Amino acid sequence: MASPPADVSLTGLRSAARACRACDLWERATQTVFGEGPRDARVMLIGEQPGDHEDEIGRPFVGPAGRMLDQALDDIGLSRESVFVTNVVKHFKWRPAPGGKRRLHERPSRAEVVACRPWVDAELEVVRPDFVGIMGATAAQSLLGADFSVTRQHGRVEGVTLAPVVVATIHPSAILRARGAASRESLYSGFVDDLRGLVPASATR
Repeated sequence: MASPPADVSLTGLRSAARACRACDLWERATQTVFGEGPRDARVMLIGEQPGDHEDEIGRPFVGPAGRMLDQALDDIGLSRESVFVTNVVKHFKWRPAPGGKRRLHERPSRAEVVACRPWVDAELEVVRPDFVGIMGATAAQSLLGADFSVTRQHGRVEGVTLAPVVVATIHPSAILRARGAASRESLYSGFVDDLRGLVPASATR
């Protein structure tokens, strides 16, 4: 089992994470998908886990959900290049689609999330962001407690030591799954409103 090195840097963490065997997800994943972005980013965005596209390419938020996130960042005046993006789980957990070759997202277990938590903590320690955006129930419950509800408690979260400002919101994939244009528009609007809590930060220190 690999663990974050004591002499941490993003390059060192990324290299060490490739050898992580803290849970079984690595066995079926194509590769580890580590966070990326500026070492001095003031904003860190933390999602749940890589998806099919991310697993194939090896970068976070490069699939449909990533494009939705990029659009929202543009709407609030933040560039993707200025923020550090990552996930609480670094391997894609999936199941095969019935009768097909597609790989369907499967929610990671609590044990898998806990096993991966040291990598997220190490990323936070190296980057030391002023603003953290947490996207989705899996990420929120990992970082804010098992009882945290994104539906009820989205927006700015008080009393959290992860960063001076912490914002919780839905995962952009939830917008893509919504049925009907009106529902998608409503979810997207709420997502953007939540992320506006990150706007006071400039792109980098």
